[in-house]
Amino acid sequence: MAKRAFYRLIAALYIAFVFATSLFFFLIACVIWLITRPFDRRLKLLHQFTCLWASLYIWVFPPWTVTVQGRELIEPHKTYVIVSNHQSLVDILAAFMLFSHFKWVSKAELFRIPLIGWNMTLNNYVRLRRGHRGSIRQMYGACENHLQSGSSIFLFPEGTRSETGRMRPFKDGAFVLAKKLSVPVLPIVINGSKNALPKDSLNFHGNTHVQLQVLPPIDPDQYTAKSVEALREEVRELIRGQVAEELKASPTPAVP
Repeated sequence: MAKRAFYRLIAALYIAFVFATSLFFFLIACVIWLITRPFDRRLKLLHQFTCLWASLYIWVFPPWTVTVQGRELIEPHKTYVIVSNHQSLVDILAAFMLFSHFKWVSKAELFRIPLIGWNMTLNNYVRLRRGHRGSIRQMYGACENHLQSGSSIFLFPEGTRSETGRMRPFKDGAFVLAKKLSVPVLPIVINGSKNALPKDSLNFHGNTHVQLQVLPPIDPDQYTAKSVEALREEVRELIRGQVAEELKASPTPAVP
């Protein structure tokens, strides 16, 4: 009982710290936006600052650690459709630690969060109202514009966080965009974040190490002749083969 109360206190203090410091960081973001907007149309500097802002919330919180493997596979001047499994809100902080330029595709509700959501709007990230056809069309249009202008996009094809860590089915959107615009798909695997902040929980759950692994990109010439469905399942299987909960659930081969 005492441990649970202690963990709740840590969570409350951490959340309070995030929102208290967000005012300071948001003001800096506004200044960067005002100064760089005329010549930095893709808002690359603002996004890099946002990566730093998000990463600080990992660096200053010792119970959570993140390691990134395969960052060298991302070519700085190349545009990607980035896709990843999704276990926790911590996935977002971990992904920012790539320090790679991209635009998030995120549910519209997050844009209404004071300061943090407002910064998402400043960055011109893409909002999506799930189940709303008009919003889906707008999302596709915004993603196409970003990709054509040289900004990668980052999506969670599962659509929502997994409660167990095991992967949900992938939706088609990311792969429709990749095929239509002949953009490489960059698969990313996230392990451990479920233990830091499980779905439907804002409580602290103890020390957690999150691993973010960048897999080799899939160039368009590797999937031109494949259907969207085939590409979707191929990428899902690549990621699934590295997800800890999926590996634990796989039956152990019988020894002859």
